[in-house]
Amino acid sequence: MKYCLLVIALVGGMTSSGCRSEIGARQTMPTTETKNEGAQPALQTQALKLPLKDARIIVTKSTRRLELISDGVVVRTYHIGLGLNPVDDKKQQGDRSTPEGDFYIFTRNDKSAYYLSLGISYPNIEDADRGLRDGLISGAEHDAIVKAIRRKARPPQNTALGGDIYIHGNGARSDWTWGCVALENEDIRELFDAVPVGTPVTIRH
Repeated sequence: MKYCLLVIALVGGMTSSGCRSEIGARQTMPTTETKNEGAQPALQTQALKLPLKDARIIVTKSTRRLELISDGVVVRTYHIGLGLNPVDDKKQQGDRSTPEGDFYIFTRNDKSAYYLSLGISYPNIEDADRGLRDGLISGAEHDAIVKAIRRKARPPQNTALGGDIYIHGNGARSDWTWGCVALENEDIRELFDAVPVGTPVTIRH
């Protein structure tokens, strides 16, 4: 079965990633399983001052938290939901884990089946090196990933490593995705408006 939430403009049908295609999406929606206790939409009192300076995103899986940083200062903190296997680092297609490492936003989709979505550049070079070493991908696939990352482009999404990892909406009250990072709709709207393609994203345990 193929997974993750992704951008209709980029992919059609089912994909081989951490989330499912947004066309005909039937991905498991938030339920009472693997609940994020106490997770609530971020309550912000002041509008963000845009454009942000040196924007970056830090996701901490263990605390279900996404921090938006501008000029070295945390300007927003959002509760998040993760993959159905929320603890492990993503290793391959179908493991339902949210990846860890350093990435960047490679696309923005305002027509997402999950309200809005920001594409994360998984797999990165470290993932490609591991995949080659473990025999999951070929040398050609490894080189294609490395080339894309060095160009700050969209890395191949259809290898055995999986792909189509997005930050998107539709709720953060449980770990319900196939590897993506989920926010409440009002939070992804604010984040979507604040960050451009190329924004660095760090996902850590």
